[in-house]
Amino acid sequence: MNTYEEAIDWIHSRLQLGIKPGLKRMEWLMEKMDHPERRLRAVHIGGTNGKGSTVAMIRSMLQEGGYEVGTFTSPYIEQFNERISINGIPVSDQEIIDLTASIKPLAEELEKTDLGGPSEFEVITAMAIYYFAYIHPVDIVLFEVGLGGRLDSTNIIHPLLSVITTIGMDHTQFLGDKLEDIAFEKAGIIKNGVPVITGVQQEEALAVIHKRAKEMKSAVYQLGEQFKADWQESLPQGEVFDFQSVFAQMDQLQTSLNGLHQSENAAVATMAVLYLRAFYAFLVEEEPIRTGLRSANWPGRMEYISEKPIILLDGAHNPEGMKALVRSLAERFPDNKLTALFAGMKDKQLDEMIAALEQAAQRIMFTTFDFPRAAGKQEFQPFLTAHGWQENWREAISEFKHSASQEEVLVVTGSLYFISEVKKFVKET
Repeated sequence: MNTYEEAIDWIHSRLQLGIKPGLKRMEWLMEKMDHPERRLRAVHIGGTNGKGSTVAMIRSMLQEGGYEVGTFTSPYIEQFNERISINGIPVSDQEIIDLTASIKPLAEELEKTDLGGPSEFEVITAMAIYYFAYIHPVDIVLFEVGLGGRLDSTNIIHPLLSVITTIGMDHTQFLGDKLEDIAFEKAGIIKNGVPVITGVQQEEALAVIHKRAKEMKSAVYQLGEQFKADWQESLPQGEVFDFQSVFAQMDQLQTSLNGLHQSENAAVATMAVLYLRAFYAFLVEEEPIRTGLRSANWPGRMEYISEKPIILLDGAHNPEGMKALVRSLAERFPDNKLTALFAGMKDKQLDEMIAALEQAAQRIMFTTFDFPRAAGKQEFQPFLTAHGWQENWREAISEFKHSASQEEVLVVTGSLYFISEVKKFVKET
């Protein structure tokens, strides 16, 4: 493994194996690596939406408190290396080469067993665990679940704390098509005696979480019960909310992330940091909490990429995410004319997402992009009588930038992979 390109090509070549739920291959890899997962102090963050934002806010608060924080997140927005970061700085190209060189022989050995070769996500998870255990140990690592929880490759870790942000209908082909089924998979990250902090709202999903927590003898800290977020106002950049909990009360907290739902994500993140302070001596006082929330950054969540005219990127990629975006757009732009540029995945609930988006956007342009699972014109055919098709999304964005009035807003949404492409394009033009 001599070059960065070779390393990335080999990692991405694992994609052809698809998604392979289950922990047997991860257990095999951890055994071969002398159990690096046992060396980590970690927080495990699962949920349907809000995982990335919550990770970013926890990291920022702990970092402001003087701690070195590792993160493992997905997908990336601009660069693959983002997936394994320290204090928000991605690992270097050389470290990716070295990590790949360490994992590749094990992956090839595993391939010869009855378990079969590891998937792309399993390889990257193993790389992250190895990195934070042996190459660059940190004070704490925040692991974002890839898909579901119970059978996700990150579930090999035994964390100090589990977090479940929200639960909604996504990845139903893997997790089930009932809220209770999805909650069961998400609640699978709750470990014996390890508390769980959750922002989940639906009663049927909460019942599943509480049942699992009781079986695991784990305490539950639930938004609306043991801690609360009272949203106050939207700022040009961010949201203001009051926070109350069993650990502390803080008024007028401000998160830099846009969207009404971000005050709830921020409350979950704040509760996580307060728990770590109370039980694991992470000494993060009120000022670093305030500063950390204000300075947290997570791309692709109601992110402004142009001010005049206003162009926003939002990675809403399921019905719950789209509803949250629509609520925030209504609050933030009540009098503006909204146009949406939408590209989504074939395997998502496109009809529900589009129905939600129609509540906010006066005009929707559908498009596609170069990605294996991207929906094409055929998938959008039922919606084209009411809305338009845009063959070239780059031209659509350029045209909007040059011709839009001050009252017009363009929202680019539907897929994190799509907004990653859009962000690259905007940066280069």
